[in-house]
Amino acid sequence: MEGEAPKKILIVEDEPLLGNLLRQRLEKEGFSVTLARDGEEAFGLLRAGNLPNLILLDIILPKLSGFDLMQKINEEPVLLDARLPIVIISNLGQEGDVQKGKALGAIGYFVKAQLSIEDLVSKVREFFA
Repeated sequence: MEGEAPKKILIVEDEPLLGNLLRQRLEKEGFSVTLARDGEEAFGLLRAGNLPNLILLDIILPKLSGFDLMQKINEEPVLLDARLPIVIISNLGQEGDVQKGKALGAIGYFVKAQLSIEDLVSKVREFFA
């Protein structure tokens, strides 16, 4: 990443502790990180042209759920054309939830309870390898 602009990551997470922990850990890795606390805030950032290289998305969010946010991205031509890679990080781990996430375009789906912060950071690194 020498001389390159840092990769931008948008974290959409309403749990302040986890959101801040993830942001700090990813910034330490050299990523530029924006944190949105709900789906509406995330959609506003995206519509304003703040397009990240990766979105880490929780599903259970205030105002606009992760699934609803993905649906809105798919309905917005500019955002759809941007082909934003979305990785879901959620406590919802049912097969139906995973299938729905993938059907809406998620490139990865991780259940929070089964993944440490370090595991998640290394998965994020793999996406950019």
